[in-house]
Amino acid sequence: MANPEKDAAIAELTDKFRTSNAAVLTEYRGLSVAQLTELRNSIREHATYAVVKNTLTKRAAEAAGVTAFDGQLEGPSAIVFVTGDPVETAKGLRDFAKDNPLLVIKSGVLDGKPLDADEIKKLASLESREVLLAKLAGAMNASLSQAVYLFAAPLSQTARVVDALRAKVETEGPVSEAAAPAADEAPADEATTDVAEGGDES
Repeated sequence: MANPEKDAAIAELTDKFRTSNAAVLTEYRGLSVAQLTELRNSIREHATYAVVKNTLTKRAAEAAGVTAFDGQLEGPSAIVFVTGDPVETAKGLRDFAKDNPLLVIKSGVLDGKPLDADEIKKLASLESREVLLAKLAGAMNASLSQAVYLFAAPLSQTARVVDALRAKVETEGPVSEAAAPAADEAPADEATTDVAEGGDES
């Protein structure tokens, strides 16, 4: 490959490393073209699968500051450049590898952090970003509903008390009117007492 072509290939790979959320190094020795096409299709929504030349990839990784693949760029290599959900991509690789054990997941990098093969498998066991966001939204909605209930309950109780008092007033009249008969009864009692006392004097 002429130098301009090499430089262009290195620049393209370097850009992919820098713009991807994650990258996974794989070895595909023994896989057919049909199997590689199946793998590409299975992760297409979140990533691209690129067969690469080891020497050019090494230079591109160095230029992008990626050290996760040091000493591992040997044999027929391909890199998964993740632009979507890394968890869903890891799941796709895991599921494909179950049916096609010739695919070897060697290492990866996620947000600049190196990952070994076991860590990539653990990543595949996590819930996807969409599921986690849905759960978070559900928890927030539940909390908001509880908060609304807690704030609204005293108001509704107060409204019921006010309505009950209003109904009572409409039925029995104002409190001052209700107190009036009691005031009228007091002199009657006093008069009775006076009569009794007067009888004792006579």
